[in-house]
Amino acid sequence: MTNTGGRQSSSRADSISLAGAVAMGTGVMIGAGILALTGQMAELAGELYPFAFAAAAVVAAFSAYSYVKLAQSYPSAGGIAMFLKMAYGKTGTTGAFSLLMLFSMIINESLVARTFGTYALQPFDTPSDSWLIPILGVALLLFAFLINILGNRFIETTSLITALVKIGGLLVFGFGILWFSGFSFTGVSTQPAKTSLDGFLGAVALGLLAYKGFTTITNSGDEISDPHRNIGRAIIISLALCLVLYLLASLAVGAELSVDQIVAAKNYALAQAARPVFGDYGLYFTVAFAIVATISGVMASMFAVSRMLAMLTEMKLVPHSHFGMPGPIQRHTLVYTLVIAMALTVFFDLSRIASLGAVFYIVMDIAIHWGLLRHLRDEVDARLWIPISAIVLDLLVLGAFLLVKARNDMLIIYAAVAGLLLIFVGEMLFVRARRSG
Repeated sequence: MTNTGGRQSSSRADSISLAGAVAMGTGVMIGAGILALTGQMAELAGELYPFAFAAAAVVAAFSAYSYVKLAQSYPSAGGIAMFLKMAYGKTGTTGAFSLLMLFSMIINESLVARTFGTYALQPFDTPSDSWLIPILGVALLLFAFLINILGNRFIETTSLITALVKIGGLLVFGFGILWFSGFSFTGVSTQPAKTSLDGFLGAVALGLLAYKGFTTITNSGDEISDPHRNIGRAIIISLALCLVLYLLASLAVGAELSVDQIVAAKNYALAQAARPVFGDYGLYFTVAFAIVATISGVMASMFAVSRMLAMLTEMKLVPHSHFGMPGPIQRHTLVYTLVIAMALTVFFDLSRIASLGAVFYIVMDIAIHWGLLRHLRDEVDARLWIPISAIVLDLLVLGAFLLVKARNDMLIIYAAVAGLLLIFVGEMLFVRARRSG
């Protein structure tokens, strides 16, 4: 591996191919996106929820421009942490915004873990508040941890296989339901009766979680073969694939279920949509697909998060203790990631996990674009109007989302504010203490 002025390239035998990078990106997106968020987005956007998926893809595409430009210039295992460091230096600002992304990704792992538990119990008509759901979620996290300690090549192979399974599964699910329904869309309309603008934009904010998995690719930057070319390609391919699959699956759900039915089954909407068409076989197929999707999603996310946390540790922007554990720092950060994700899986429900993750992610995303505009635009040769547009879109959807939550669930607002204060104040105090010591 070489490193020249912040540029790194991977030439190791276990480097990740373009296909492997796409598999990791789609693995995280599909795991958290269509399975966990369809019902929640329908609750906010009503019959316009498939269009909210499309609008979220547009916002994600504007955001992706900054990440592609930065990743081509500064490919590294830390990804976003490296981008923030190049923009803001080794400061508390870099540490705080990196931690926002890190916790957003861990929250995403918890979201997917609980989704796994919810879908796995569908054949048994288990209540939605069953204690078995978080137990199964914790078991999934433990399994993903074990997979991650086996090495890059094993992770890439597993991610590639499961990505193909997920893409094929969604194609079968979507086209099968649409064909048998005669392409009628019960729960979809371009003239909805009860959709407000802020509700639609709030759904778009949640929908961003369905696409933010592309950032996983940047967190594996220096481990991807020919990163200066393949990181950007992998991000573009992953976003395009997921847009097509999300639209197909959301339209299929709307072909069988009304919005009220989707909302009532919001934690397992795909399984509910498969029942009328395919009966028990459709349910079993959807559950099997969900299990594969969630396992690979958590596995790929944990891979990226641990590397990002390891970079923050090496930059001395977060405290670190071995706690008597042997092995490299990255192995330790895997353990930390696992413990935090398990705690969130046990104590938070799906909708609140998703909401908190959306707030953290969008705030961090704005910091990435501002850092590029303020400090790096000449170095990365960026067209200014694109990151400016990304900031405006982020502020628009975040403001609408917070407005909706302020009316319906103030606990999310309190939790988000408390989390932001804890991260920023804690990071600033840590950096100040380290420098004075």
